[in-house]
Amino acid sequence: MNLHDLKSVCGSCTIRELCLPAGLSDEEVHLLDQHMDHRQVVSKGDYLYRVGDPFRSLFAVSSGFFKTVLLHEDGRGQITGFQMMGELLGLEAIHSDHHVCDAIALEDSAVCAISFDQFEQLGQIMANLQHRFNKDLSREIVREHNVMMLLGSMRSEERLANFLIDLADRHAHRHQSSVEMTLRMTREDIGSYLGLKLETVSRLLSRFHDEGLLEVRGRRVKILDRNALALRRTETHN
Repeated sequence: MNLHDLKSVCGSCTIRELCLPAGLSDEEVHLLDQHMDHRQVVSKGDYLYRVGDPFRSLFAVSSGFFKTVLLHEDGRGQITGFQMMGELLGLEAIHSDHHVCDAIALEDSAVCAISFDQFEQLGQIMANLQHRFNKDLSREIVREHNVMMLLGSMRSEERLANFLIDLADRHAHRHQSSVEMTLRMTREDIGSYLGLKLETVSRLLSRFHDEGLLEVRGRRVKILDRNALALRRTETHN
């Protein structure tokens, strides 16, 4: 059978170039498509996986928004990232074969899953797929380094400004507005990710609003002065 005669979800997906099929030929996309479990629904507040679950699959976010939460020994949770459409979940489990964090949907979402064993086999015959995966791994390493810098060397307002600009840039990469955004995460979530108290996040958002950098209406945020906001994330310590 001609591969083009097969129904391809990946081939017609609007985020194809953001996800695993990016850079693949049509034939390779069709082959990958046959090994994907497409658009599994994860309702808001539900877990995609939990700490300790065996690692079997990689998950690509096809719609919605997730947070990953690392649990400390004392039971406290630390948010390690926010994942949006086109991004992968489950990478942290490759080295141990078990998930080391929880992945929770922040809104009604959907993921596409592929068995990691099958993915590795496909990677051996599709260099572009392996190349894409390596880029995703590299991006996660860079993101972790950036978080370490946020927590270790930046003041609170620098952390929040950096977070908002990074989120805006990720929206722009998905052809969404980089000016007006709806924050899927709570202020408490933002604080956990940035190492700040809830009160500090709320106070800084109010300050940025009063100074004309942002317009804040509940979870709706509009960036009014990106240049000024960018300066806040690059200020040095006195």
